[in-house]
Amino acid sequence: MTVNETILRVTISFLVLFLLARLMGRKEIGQMTFFNWATAIGIGSIAGNLAVNESTRIKDGVISLIVWTLFTILMDMLDLKSKQGRTVTTGEPLIVIKAGRIMERALKISRVDLDELQALLRQKDIFSLTDVDYAILETNGELSVLKKESQQPVTKNDLNIMSQKKDLIPLPTEVIADGKVNSKNLSKLKLDNNWLDRELQKAKIHSAEDVFFAQVQQDGTLYIDRKNK
Repeated sequence: MTVNETILRVTISFLVLFLLARLMGRKEIGQMTFFNWATAIGIGSIAGNLAVNESTRIKDGVISLIVWTLFTILMDMLDLKSKQGRTVTTGEPLIVIKAGRIMERALKISRVDLDELQALLRQKDIFSLTDVDYAILETNGELSVLKKESQQPVTKNDLNIMSQKKDLIPLPTEVIADGKVNSKNLSKLKLDNNWLDRELQKAKIHSAEDVFFAQVQQDGTLYIDRKNK
């Protein structure tokens, strides 16, 4: 392969990869799930072959990049439109600490051992498990942590103020996503569709299909974000 051909291949590979990366958006970098990671490796491998492998025709390399990108965009559309599709492509967040107790089964499912869990907690400036109320392992591998009330910044404990208000539920919980009711979460909260309909009517919303996202807060109130018409 001549120098000129190498320069041409690298240039074409760079330009095509740049354009396709812009087309796919920022999710590949900003929210690196397992699916995004696998996609990035696949596209990078094809681009590398196009740039330096003379047995790969330029036309074939460009077509491969475009087809791979189209598959990625289709999967992203499925991810946006369907909660079931989202579960397949990115998985679900896992509660690894619940009410201060380590969920061993969740750790086994996520293949995270205690040393890794403690390392993730230390990255959140938490050095004792006794400070943690809830910890959730997100689909991108990061750990979201809710500290116990007495350990939160500028705590009521520091001010010698005892809260008289008791939370009805431990964590804010999604009940509507993209117009679809999450009946499983409603059941977990010991609520039903009748309660949800009443709350929507209070907000002058006639159907769950008009709601983009709704979440039951810890005090039992319902946060509602309408769809943009």
